[in-house]
Amino acid sequence: MRLPRATHLIVGFQYQEEARRFLGELKERFGRFELDLHPDKTRLIEFGRFAQQTRLKRGQGKPETFNFLGFTHICSRNSNGKFLIARKTVRKKWQAKLKALRIELRQRMHDPIPEQGAYLRSVVMGHNHYYGVPTNRVSIGAFRLAVCRMWFKILRRRSDKRILVWERMKRLIAKWIPPARICHPYPSERFVVIT
Repeated sequence: MRLPRATHLIVGFQYQEEARRFLGELKERFGRFELDLHPDKTRLIEFGRFAQQTRLKRGQGKPETFNFLGFTHICSRNSNGKFLIARKTVRKKWQAKLKALRIELRQRMHDPIPEQGAYLRSVVMGHNHYYGVPTNRVSIGAFRLAVCRMWFKILRRRSDKRILVWERMKRLIAKWIPPARICHPYPSERFVVIT
């Protein structure tokens, strides 16, 4: 019998000893139910506000990154020098989405331009709404640009009598493809409670 897979989980601790104790107790608890943790996905990493400083003192490099829910999480600093968790789209997810989109566009190659444009608008808007976090502007902009170039190539492969030039393509992009924009505020703004 195949057991259901558990969801992914990230747990943060201030002290390494607490994290090690939690991991040991979690493995023990899972063992009671004949479950185990995925060995490749379960790890302890030094991450957070003080990780850069402590690793520098020990002569180690930058803190490790980790992938979670389609984002690579990175220890970073904002323009004021304060700690910030930077999130960027996981490269594999980005490439897989573009590959699937290329296949879909080839199937829709001879559909009318308004139908293609409406489809691509929904794809880019969906991408913006999920990946549009404050530190991910470059990735969502690059995704939009890749979609526009892909659409241009597909439209030029059609057997139209007139050749599509970039000037006309820019008008199609302006009409159908929404700009890359940040849709989510910083967590510090999102969780502010005013009483």
